[in-house]
Amino acid sequence: MKPLSPTELRHTLHRNPEIAFQEFKTTELIVNNIRALDRKNQLKIHQPYPTGALIEYKINEDPYLLFRADIDALPIKEENEIDFKSQNEYMHACGHDVHTSILYSLLKETIENNPAKNILFFFQPAEESGGGAMKFYDTGIFETFNISQAFALHVTDEYTFGTVASTPGVLFASALEVDVDFYGVSSHVAFPDEGKNAFNAMRLFLDEADKMKSVISEPFIFGIGKIESGFVRNIAPGHAKIQGSVRSLRAKRALEFLAKIDELLAKIKDTTGVNYTITKGAHYPEVIVDETLFKKLSPVLSEKFKFIDCGYKMTGEDFGFFSQKYPSFMLWLGVSEGERYGLHNPKFLPPDKSVELGKNVFMEILSAADM
Repeated sequence: MKPLSPTELRHTLHRNPEIAFQEFKTTELIVNNIRALDRKNQLKIHQPYPTGALIEYKINEDPYLLFRADIDALPIKEENEIDFKSQNEYMHACGHDVHTSILYSLLKETIENNPAKNILFFFQPAEESGGGAMKFYDTGIFETFNISQAFALHVTDEYTFGTVASTPGVLFASALEVDVDFYGVSSHVAFPDEGKNAFNAMRLFLDEADKMKSVISEPFIFGIGKIESGFVRNIAPGHAKIQGSVRSLRAKRALEFLAKIDELLAKIKDTTGVNYTITKGAHYPEVIVDETLFKKLSPVLSEKFKFIDCGYKMTGEDFGFFSQKYPSFMLWLGVSEGERYGLHNPKFLPPDKSVELGKNVFMEILSAADM
Protein backbone atom coordinates (compact mmCIF):
# COMPACT_ATOMS: atom_id res chain seq x y z
CA MET A 1 0.00 0.00 0.00
CA LYS A 2 1.03 3.59 -0.50
CA PRO A 3 1.49 5.27 2.88
CA LEU A 4 -0.60 8.29 3.72
CA SER A 5 1.05 11.65 4.09
CA PRO A 6 0.96 13.13 7.61
CA THR A 7 -1.87 15.46 6.59
CA GLU A 8 -3.83 12.63 4.98
CA LEU A 9 -3.38 10.60 8.15
CA ARG A 10 -4.66 13.52 10.22
CA HIS A 11 -7.80 13.77 8.06
CA THR A 12 -8.47 10.03 8.23
CA LEU A 13 -8.06 9.98 12.00
CA HIS A 14 -10.31 13.00 12.38
CA ARG A 15 -13.06 11.41 10.28
CA ASN A 16 -12.95 8.18 12.29
CA PRO A 17 -12.32 8.99 15.96
CA GLU A 18 -12.35 6.26 18.61
CA ILE A 19 -12.55 6.78 22.35
CA ALA A 20 -10.31 5.40 25.11
CA PHE A 21 -9.48 1.68 24.90
CA GLN A 22 -11.51 1.34 21.68
CA GLU A 23 -8.83 2.62 19.31
CA PHE A 24 -8.60 -0.63 17.33
CA LYS A 25 -9.05 0.79 13.83
CA THR A 26 -6.96 3.81 14.78
CA THR A 27 -4.11 1.53 15.83
CA GLU A 28 -4.48 -0.57 12.67
CA LEU A 29 -4.38 2.56 10.51
CA ILE A 30 -1.23 3.85 12.21
CA VAL A 31 0.60 0.52 12.14
CA ASN A 32 -0.29 -0.29 8.53
CA ASN A 33 0.96 3.08 7.33
CA ILE A 34 4.17 2.75 9.34
CA ARG A 35 4.78 -0.63 7.75
CA ALA A 36 4.24 0.94 4.33
CA LEU A 37 6.76 3.67 5.15
CA ASP A 38 9.36 1.22 6.44
CA ARG A 39 10.54 -0.22 3.13
CA LYS A 40 14.05 -0.93 4.47
CA ASN A 41 12.83 -2.65 7.63
CA GLN A 42 14.43 -0.09 9.93
CA LEU A 43 11.70 -0.30 12.54
CA LYS A 44 10.37 -2.84 15.00
CA ILE A 45 6.72 -2.64 15.97
CA HIS A 46 5.70 -3.65 19.51
CA GLN A 47 2.02 -4.17 20.33
CA PRO A 48 1.83 -5.71 23.81
CA TYR A 49 -1.53 -4.03 24.52
CA PRO A 50 -4.79 -4.36 22.54
CA THR A 51 -4.57 -0.75 21.31
CA GLY A 52 -1.68 1.61 20.75
CA ALA A 53 1.81 0.76 19.52
CA LEU A 54 5.45 1.32 20.44
CA ILE A 55 7.73 1.69 17.43
CA GLU A 56 11.45 1.06 17.85
CA TYR A 57 14.18 2.67 15.78
CA LYS A 58 17.58 1.36 16.85
CA ILE A 59 20.85 2.48 15.31
CA ASN A 60 23.41 1.67 18.05
CA GLU A 61 23.73 0.55 21.68
CA ASP A 62 23.01 3.96 23.22
CA PRO A 63 19.91 4.69 25.34
CA TYR A 64 16.61 5.58 23.69
CA LEU A 65 14.77 8.86 23.38
CA LEU A 66 11.02 8.41 23.85
CA PHE A 67 8.56 10.54 21.86
CA ARG A 68 4.89 10.10 22.70
CA ALA A 69 1.54 11.00 21.10
CA ASP A 70 -1.98 10.14 22.27
CA ILE A 71 -4.46 8.56 19.85
CA ASP A 72 -7.89 8.53 21.54
CA ALA A 73 -10.84 10.87 20.97
CA LEU A 74 -13.70 12.18 23.11
CA PRO A 75 -17.45 11.45 23.29
CA ILE A 76 -18.22 14.87 21.81
CA LYS A 77 -20.29 15.60 18.68
CA GLU A 78 -18.30 17.74 16.25
CA GLU A 79 -19.76 21.07 15.12
CA ASN A 80 -17.20 21.98 12.47
CA GLU A 81 -18.34 21.89 8.83
CA ILE A 82 -15.23 20.57 7.10
CA ASP A 83 -14.44 17.94 4.47
CA PHE A 84 -12.92 15.64 7.08
CA LYS A 85 -15.59 16.10 9.75
CA SER A 86 -16.11 13.22 12.18
CA GLN A 87 -18.40 10.54 10.79
CA ASN A 88 -19.58 9.26 14.16
CA GLU A 89 -20.65 10.61 17.55
CA TYR A 90 -17.07 11.14 18.75
CA MET A 91 -14.49 13.83 18.01
CA HIS A 92 -10.81 14.61 18.24
CA ALA A 93 -11.70 17.67 20.28
CA CYS A 94 -8.37 17.69 22.09
CA GLY A 95 -6.12 17.54 19.02
CA HIS A 96 -4.94 13.97 19.39
CA ASP A 97 -5.32 13.47 15.64
CA VAL A 98 -2.75 16.24 15.25
CA HIS A 99 -0.45 14.79 17.92
CA THR A 100 -0.54 11.38 16.25
CA SER A 101 0.18 12.85 12.83
CA ILE A 102 3.06 14.90 14.21
CA LEU A 103 4.67 11.77 15.67
CA TYR A 104 4.00 9.89 12.43
CA SER A 105 5.70 12.71 10.54
CA LEU A 106 8.71 12.58 12.89
CA LEU A 107 8.91 8.83 12.33
CA LYS A 108 8.79 9.39 8.57
CA GLU A 109 11.64 11.89 8.78
CA THR A 110 13.62 9.47 10.92
CA ILE A 111 13.58 6.56 8.47
CA GLU A 112 14.31 8.92 5.57
CA ASN A 113 17.27 10.68 7.23
CA ASN A 114 18.61 8.00 9.61
CA PRO A 115 19.64 10.06 12.66
CA ALA A 116 22.33 8.40 14.79
CA LYS A 117 20.06 8.19 17.83
CA ASN A 118 17.85 5.42 19.13
CA ILE A 119 14.22 6.48 19.24
CA LEU A 120 10.96 5.04 20.57
CA PHE A 121 7.75 6.38 19.03
CA PHE A 122 4.85 5.72 21.38
CA PHE A 123 1.30 5.98 20.04
CA GLN A 124 -0.55 5.87 23.35
CA PRO A 125 -4.15 4.77 23.90
CA ALA A 126 -6.58 6.13 26.48
CA GLU A 127 -5.06 9.43 27.47
CA GLU A 128 -8.45 11.04 28.02
CA SER A 129 -9.72 8.46 30.48
CA GLY A 130 -8.57 5.33 32.21
CA GLY A 131 -4.83 5.90 32.43
CA GLY A 132 -3.63 4.32 29.20
CA ALA A 133 0.00 5.28 29.81
CA MET A 134 0.21 3.24 33.00
CA LYS A 135 -1.67 0.28 31.53
CA PHE A 136 0.59 0.13 28.47
CA TYR A 137 3.64 0.51 30.73
CA ASP A 138 2.42 -2.33 32.93
CA THR A 139 2.86 -4.74 30.02
CA GLY A 140 6.57 -4.55 30.81
CA ILE A 141 7.59 -3.44 27.33
CA PHE A 142 9.25 -0.19 28.43
CA GLU A 143 11.39 -2.02 30.95
CA THR A 144 13.16 -3.77 28.07
CA PHE A 145 14.61 -0.44 26.91
CA ASN A 146 17.15 1.92 28.44
CA ILE A 147 15.23 5.20 28.06
CA SER A 148 17.18 8.35 28.90
CA GLN A 149 14.58 11.06 28.18
CA ALA A 150 10.93 11.45 27.19
CA PHE A 151 9.18 14.14 25.14
CA ALA A 152 5.62 15.14 24.29
CA LEU A 153 3.57 18.11 23.16
CA HIS A 154 -0.02 19.30 23.27
CA VAL A 155 -1.71 21.65 20.80
CA THR A 156 -3.71 24.59 22.15
CA ASP A 157 -5.48 27.62 20.77
CA GLU A 158 -4.63 29.56 23.92
CA TYR A 159 -1.44 30.63 22.13
CA THR A 160 -0.91 32.00 18.64
CA PHE A 161 0.27 29.71 15.87
CA GLY A 162 3.97 28.88 16.18
CA THR A 163 4.25 29.57 19.91
CA VAL A 164 6.06 27.01 22.05
CA ALA A 165 5.32 27.20 25.76
CA SER A 166 6.67 25.24 28.70
CA THR A 167 8.01 25.74 32.21
CA PRO A 168 10.48 24.04 34.54
CA GLY A 169 8.89 21.92 37.24
CA VAL A 170 5.12 21.30 37.21
CA LEU A 171 3.62 22.09 33.81
CA PHE A 172 0.30 20.21 34.12
CA ALA A 173 -1.57 19.38 37.31
CA SER A 174 -2.19 16.01 38.84
CA ALA A 175 -5.68 14.79 37.89
CA LEU A 176 -7.72 12.26 39.86
CA GLU A 177 -11.00 10.89 38.46
CA VAL A 178 -13.66 10.61 41.17
CA ASP A 179 -17.23 9.24 40.99
CA VAL A 180 -19.66 9.49 43.90
CA ASP A 181 -22.92 7.50 43.98
CA PHE A 182 -25.70 8.41 46.40
CA TYR A 183 -28.17 5.66 47.37
CA GLY A 184 -31.46 6.69 48.93
CA VAL A 185 -35.09 5.58 48.55
CA SER A 186 -37.39 6.84 45.80
CA SER A 187 -40.75 8.32 46.70
CA HIS A 188 -43.57 10.28 45.09
CA VAL A 189 -42.88 14.01 45.32
CA ALA A 190 -46.21 14.38 47.11
CA PHE A 191 -44.92 12.15 49.93
CA PRO A 192 -41.28 13.14 50.47
CA ASP A 193 -41.16 11.73 53.99
CA GLU A 194 -41.62 8.24 52.60
CA GLY A 195 -38.27 8.35 50.78
CA LYS A 196 -34.68 9.40 51.14
CA ASN A 197 -33.90 11.92 48.42
CA ALA A 198 -30.51 11.13 46.86
CA PHE A 199 -30.53 14.32 44.81
CA ASN A 200 -30.87 16.47 47.93
CA ALA A 201 -28.00 14.61 49.56
CA MET A 202 -25.92 15.26 46.46
CA ARG A 203 -26.77 18.97 46.65
CA LEU A 204 -25.68 19.11 50.27
CA PHE A 205 -22.44 17.42 49.36
CA LEU A 206 -21.65 19.81 46.49
CA ASP A 207 -22.32 22.87 48.66
CA GLU A 208 -20.08 21.61 51.46
CA ALA A 209 -17.36 20.45 49.05
CA ASP A 210 -17.20 23.97 47.61
CA LYS A 211 -16.57 25.31 51.11
CA MET A 212 -13.84 22.70 51.68
CA LYS A 213 -11.88 23.58 48.58
CA SER A 214 -12.22 27.33 49.18
CA VAL A 215 -9.93 27.14 52.22
CA ILE A 216 -7.12 25.36 50.38
CA SER A 217 -4.38 27.94 49.83
CA GLU A 218 -2.48 26.27 46.98
CA PRO A 219 -3.84 25.88 43.43
CA PHE A 220 -6.62 23.32 43.57
CA ILE A 221 -9.78 22.34 41.68
CA PHE A 222 -12.64 19.95 42.38
CA GLY A 223 -14.62 20.08 39.17
CA ILE A 224 -17.84 18.22 38.35
CA GLY A 225 -18.42 17.39 34.70
CA LYS A 226 -21.44 15.08 34.85
CA ILE A 227 -24.46 14.66 37.11
CA GLU A 228 -27.12 11.95 36.84
CA SER A 229 -30.31 11.70 38.89
CA GLY A 230 -33.98 10.88 38.50
CA PHE A 231 -36.21 9.38 35.84
CA VAL A 232 -39.54 11.25 35.89
CA ARG A 233 -40.67 14.63 37.16
CA ASN A 234 -42.89 13.46 40.01
CA ILE A 235 -40.61 10.89 41.67
CA ALA A 236 -37.96 12.06 44.13
CA PRO A 237 -34.84 10.18 43.04
CA GLY A 238 -33.41 7.35 45.07
CA HIS A 239 -30.10 7.49 43.23
CA ALA A 240 -27.78 10.26 42.13
CA LYS A 241 -24.28 10.26 40.74
CA ILE A 242 -21.56 12.79 40.09
CA GLN A 243 -18.44 12.35 37.99
CA GLY A 244 -15.65 14.79 38.60
CA SER A 245 -11.96 15.47 38.73
CA VAL A 246 -9.62 16.66 41.46
CA ARG A 247 -6.75 18.81 40.19
CA SER A 248 -3.73 19.84 42.22
CA LEU A 249 -0.03 20.48 41.74
CA ARG A 250 0.77 17.49 43.92
CA ALA A 251 -0.77 14.05 43.59
CA LYS A 252 -0.63 13.68 47.38
CA ARG A 253 -2.93 16.68 47.85
CA ALA A 254 -5.63 15.07 45.68
CA LEU A 255 -5.60 11.93 47.82
CA GLU A 256 -5.82 14.00 50.99
CA PHE A 257 -8.89 15.78 49.59
CA LEU A 258 -10.44 12.44 48.71
CA ALA A 259 -10.16 11.38 52.35
CA LYS A 260 -11.93 14.58 53.42
CA ILE A 261 -14.68 13.90 50.89
CA ASP A 262 -15.25 10.52 52.53
CA GLU A 263 -15.57 12.16 55.94
CA LEU A 264 -18.06 14.69 54.56
CA LEU A 265 -20.17 12.02 52.90
CA ALA A 266 -20.32 10.04 56.13
CA LYS A 267 -21.75 13.10 57.92
CA ILE A 268 -24.34 13.63 55.18
CA LYS A 269 -25.31 9.97 55.46
CA ASP A 270 -25.89 10.41 59.19
CA THR A 271 -28.08 13.45 58.51
CA THR A 272 -30.10 12.25 55.51
CA GLY A 273 -29.95 8.46 55.66
CA VAL A 274 -28.61 8.44 52.09
CA ASN A 275 -25.74 6.00 51.65
CA TYR A 276 -22.83 6.51 49.25
CA THR A 277 -19.88 4.96 47.50
CA ILE A 278 -16.74 6.66 46.21
CA THR A 279 -15.07 5.22 43.11
CA LYS A 280 -11.56 6.39 42.38
CA GLY A 281 -10.69 6.31 38.68
CA ALA A 282 -7.40 6.97 36.95
CA HIS A 283 -4.97 9.14 38.86
CA TYR A 284 -2.67 11.06 36.54
CA PRO A 285 0.41 12.40 38.30
CA GLU A 286 1.51 15.94 37.59
CA VAL A 287 3.61 16.52 34.47
CA ILE A 288 7.09 17.54 35.58
CA VAL A 289 9.42 19.24 33.12
CA ASP A 290 13.01 18.39 33.98
CA GLU A 291 14.85 21.61 34.83
CA THR A 292 18.05 20.52 33.09
CA LEU A 293 16.15 19.73 29.88
CA PHE A 294 14.28 23.02 30.11
CA LYS A 295 17.52 24.98 30.42
CA LYS A 296 18.98 23.07 27.48
CA LEU A 297 16.01 23.11 25.11
CA SER A 298 14.38 26.49 25.76
CA PRO A 299 17.20 28.51 24.11
CA VAL A 300 17.31 26.04 21.21
CA LEU A 301 13.57 26.34 20.59
CA SER A 302 13.70 30.13 21.05
CA GLU A 303 15.91 30.40 17.97
CA LYS A 304 13.19 29.19 15.58
CA PHE A 305 9.93 29.62 17.48
CA LYS A 306 8.28 32.11 19.81
CA PHE A 307 9.12 30.49 23.14
CA ILE A 308 7.49 31.49 26.41
CA ASP A 309 7.70 30.28 29.99
CA CYS A 310 3.98 29.76 30.64
CA GLY A 311 4.02 28.54 34.23
CA TYR A 312 1.81 25.72 35.46
CA LYS A 313 -1.66 24.86 34.11
CA MET A 314 -4.46 22.96 35.86
CA THR A 315 -4.83 20.76 32.78
CA GLY A 316 -4.34 17.04 33.45
CA GLU A 317 -2.17 14.93 31.16
CA ASP A 318 -1.35 11.22 31.16
CA PHE A 319 2.22 12.03 30.13
CA GLY A 320 2.71 12.81 33.80
CA PHE A 321 3.21 9.09 34.35
CA PHE A 322 6.28 9.09 32.10
CA SER A 323 7.61 12.31 33.61
CA GLN A 324 7.79 10.43 36.92
CA LYS A 325 9.84 7.67 35.27
CA TYR A 326 12.25 9.57 33.02
CA PRO A 327 13.70 13.08 32.70
CA SER A 328 11.01 14.67 30.53
CA PHE A 329 10.17 17.75 28.52
CA MET A 330 6.64 18.60 27.46
CA LEU A 331 5.35 21.70 25.74
CA TRP A 332 2.25 23.53 24.57
CA LEU A 333 2.15 24.07 20.81
CA GLY A 334 0.23 27.21 19.92
CA VAL A 335 -2.08 26.70 16.91
CA SER A 336 -4.48 29.65 17.05
CA GLU A 337 -4.90 31.87 14.01
CA GLY A 338 -7.26 34.20 15.84
CA GLU A 339 -9.92 31.77 17.01
CA ARG A 340 -10.20 30.60 20.63
CA TYR A 341 -12.50 27.74 21.53
CA GLY A 342 -10.40 25.82 24.04
CA LEU A 343 -9.73 22.12 24.41
CA HIS A 344 -12.64 19.65 24.47
CA ASN A 345 -14.81 22.08 22.54
CA PRO A 346 -16.91 20.77 19.58
CA LYS A 347 -15.37 23.49 17.41
CA PHE A 348 -11.72 23.02 18.40
CA LEU A 349 -9.83 22.55 15.11
CA PRO A 350 -6.09 23.15 14.72
CA PRO A 351 -5.10 23.91 11.12
CA ASP A 352 -3.41 21.18 9.08
CA LYS A 353 -0.14 23.10 9.07
CA SER A 354 0.08 22.37 12.81
CA VAL A 355 1.36 18.91 11.86
CA GLU A 356 4.42 20.30 10.07
CA LEU A 357 4.95 22.82 12.88
CA GLY A 358 4.89 20.13 15.55
CA LYS A 359 7.18 17.87 13.57
CA ASN A 360 9.69 20.73 13.22
CA VAL A 361 9.59 21.32 16.97
CA PHE A 362 10.23 17.63 17.61
CA MET A 363 13.07 17.66 15.09
CA GLU A 364 14.77 20.51 16.94
CA ILE A 365 14.37 18.61 20.21
CA LEU A 366 15.72 15.42 18.63
CA SER A 367 18.77 17.25 17.28
CA ALA A 368 19.54 18.90 20.61
CA ALA A 369 18.78 15.99 22.94
CA ASP A 370 21.65 13.97 24.40
CA MET A 371 21.45 10.24 24.70
